[in-house]
Amino acid sequence: MKNKFLSMFDYLLIAISFILVILGVLFIYSSSINQYGISVRTEHKRQLIWFLAGVIAMIFFTIYDYRKCKKISLWFYIGVIFLLIYTLIFGKEVNNAKSWIGIGGVGIQPSEIGKISFILFLAKFLEDTKSDDSIKRYVFAILLMIPPFTLTLLQPDMGTACVYIAIFLCMTFMSDIPVKYIVFTILFGMFTILFAVLPELNIEILEQPKRIFYILSNSKLKMILVLTSALITAVGFIVRKYFHGPKYYYWITFIFGIITISLLCSWVLLKVLKPYQLRRLYIFLDPYKDGKKGLGDGWNIIQSKIAIGSGGFKGQGYLNGSQSHGRYLAEQSTDFIFSIYSEEFGFWGGLLIFTLYTTIFVRMIYIIKQTKNAYGTYVGAGILGMYMFHFIINVGMVMGIMPVMGIPLLLLSYGGSSLVTSLIAIGFMMSINYRKKELL
Repeated sequence: MKNKFLSMFDYLLIAISFILVILGVLFIYSSSINQYGISVRTEHKRQLIWFLAGVIAMIFFTIYDYRKCKKISLWFYIGVIFLLIYTLIFGKEVNNAKSWIGIGGVGIQPSEIGKISFILFLAKFLEDTKSDDSIKRYVFAILLMIPPFTLTLLQPDMGTACVYIAIFLCMTFMSDIPVKYIVFTILFGMFTILFAVLPELNIEILEQPKRIFYILSNSKLKMILVLTSALITAVGFIVRKYFHGPKYYYWITFIFGIITISLLCSWVLLKVLKPYQLRRLYIFLDPYKDGKKGLGDGWNIIQSKIAIGSGGFKGQGYLNGSQSHGRYLAEQSTDFIFSIYSEEFGFWGGLLIFTLYTTIFVRMIYIIKQTKNAYGTYVGAGILGMYMFHFIINVGMVMGIMPVMGIPLLLLSYGGSSLVTSLIAIGFMMSINYRKKELL
């Protein structure tokens, strides 16, 4: 019995996860040190408590047969949707986002729990509809994503909202949804953001603003553009479908269909996003051109790049980071924890973090490939998508090559809800791995 219990755990995943959490606690403590060498916050102590809670949850979900979650996944999903609605109305506002609810003296971020509930329920849907028409499956899967995505975006928490998209794309890809539908979704998202930010980017970033981009800031001209694109899409579809036109009509329909929908949705995006969120989507291209000589929206990017660069190859040494202790970095224990780490441990320390996360990704991919149960495959794909998106976006934004989206580095950044959710996800991966040979 003891050997069976011990065999349930993937010790490589556990070891790497715990190393990252311990490093996180060390650098959360470092972020609390001021220029006089005095710790001014106790976040590292709270993180240790959350770590203990997360380990207990991880062990539970490792032992628990993940397949039993199928029966309750719908109610879990619905419960989290109501929780997100409650948060939107009664939640506590922190850093311009109403993402938190208080349970006693403890703050909980429902959108973090929502990621797990979405993964479990979408996996059930994809497994139950394996024999259905692909386009029907994909459309219904999108409809399942819209409630948690929209409610999280309205908080507003753009970073966490986008995690739902990454999870959705990974899971639908693994469920044999045609790649063209996934490519359509990715291009739609990119064009929607582009059409929303181009007018501002044109004025603030480009050396010589392009007059053609002013079309997107004029409502009447933009509507004409939408109608023209929609007409081209309709003509392409009719010629291809009913007159058996050449294949390039298919691509005309595909491309202009994306443009039409993206133009319409860019209006919605402009209504939903706060001005500072919209600004973050393009200011990373040149943070010094933020209208305040580097002291506005580009400030965090500039200071983060300085911190990473000042670390050099060997780093300035633990507890010796000048940028973090001088309080130049905002949210330095959460979103910008990698900046502090790189400043104090340098390039080689950063390479270690890359290696640890890459090992987690490779291990998860191996588990997914070995799993014979479709539900396990989809759940694993969702967890992999969540981890990879957090890593790529967080590291990209602190290095100044991606927009600042306010997204933590899983296991490393401060945050109880994020840490517990991350460890629960590791527990699910170990549960899948232990039962990977079982078909049902």
